[in-house]
Amino acid sequence: MALRTLDSLGSLAGKRVIARVDFNVPLQDGVITDDGRVRAALPTLDHLINQGARVIVCSHLGRPGGAPDPKYSLEPVAQRLSELLGKPVAFARDTVGESAREAVAALEDGGVVVVENLRFNAGETAKDDETRRVFAAELAALGDALVSDGFGVVHRKQASVYDLAELLPSAAGFLVQKEVDVLDRLTETPERPYTVVLGGSKVSDKLGVIEHLLPRVDRLLVGGGMMFTFLAAEGNKVGASLLEEDQLDTVKGYIATAGERGVELVLPVDAVVAASFSADAQHVIAPASGLEDTPAGASGIGLDIGPETAEQFAAVIRDSKTVFWNGPMGVFEMAPFAAGTKAVAKALTEVEGLSVVGGGDSAAAVRQLGFADSDFGHISTGGGASLEFLEGKRLPGLEILGWEQS
Repeated sequence: MALRTLDSLGSLAGKRVIARVDFNVPLQDGVITDDGRVRAALPTLDHLINQGARVIVCSHLGRPGGAPDPKYSLEPVAQRLSELLGKPVAFARDTVGESAREAVAALEDGGVVVVENLRFNAGETAKDDETRRVFAAELAALGDALVSDGFGVVHRKQASVYDLAELLPSAAGFLVQKEVDVLDRLTETPERPYTVVLGGSKVSDKLGVIEHLLPRVDRLLVGGGMMFTFLAAEGNKVGASLLEEDQLDTVKGYIATAGERGVELVLPVDAVVAASFSADAQHVIAPASGLEDTPAGASGIGLDIGPETAEQFAAVIRDSKTVFWNGPMGVFEMAPFAAGTKAVAKALTEVEGLSVVGGGDSAAAVRQLGFADSDFGHISTGGGASLEFLEGKRLPGLEILGWEQS
């Protein structure tokens, strides 16, 4: 079955449409530091507004634990949405209570209200089906239809993502539709050469995606904190760098499988090694085979891929027709250790084909390093959901919309 799209809902003029989006944006002192997820929802919201729907926007933010917590309020997000839409956006101070009911009742055709954080209600994330169902029914009472456009949560069986889609006529929004189309291309019909670049802290976070993609890719590039487990698996000493010793045998298996399948596994040949985990720590470039042969010795910490590795990675990426990247190459938040991530990001902008940034820290990194979303073929809004899709896992929030994973 194919994903149900907006067309399947027919005319939405005058109807109350719940738009389940992912506005889980980073906040600092009540100020949004990256509004990428809000902007990603605009095409769907504009479409609903232009159709004359009465739009009820709902989302989670953070992990408030099932009770109201002012620091996780969606009010700053409602204000930012108003600015981006160029029109007033009402804000309800609860999710399904009196404030929400009054705000929805006051909506006119083309009007928008943001209701308070879904996770202020314990039923949203409850493991118990009946508890979730009760909350979903309260949400359903607010609307006539559901548009699911929060890709970052489609891997979760939550009330607003799964149960609500059973209770109301439901369809995917433009963002979810695009995410599925792009990720399906990555797993089923990639143009070759197909390169996957993986970084981030831990190998254990990427086990499923490595296993599922190894038979499908031509090249696998490994950087970030996880590279040290790969280097150690090849017999190198890695000092005080991040190392998952319990994954060494698994990684040795991946190295062997890559060789058997003819996958080009590209590991770092050098790294930036620092005396401590600090932006002002003394640091040097060391070959991958000699990470402890620095002034810091065995206490040295690898915090970025080195310049030679960055050049090699960039060359492989530029020579590819399809590239998926998930996870920074180093501690990009600290300027001395951001060069590797920046080199990979720049190379992705030069790909003559499909370049996909896999959400999460990678998306934050490219924006922090000065790249525009339009520099890439696609920036996913859901790091965890993207990885689970690429792992071949069942995603409840997509299945309930008619999608069947290949």
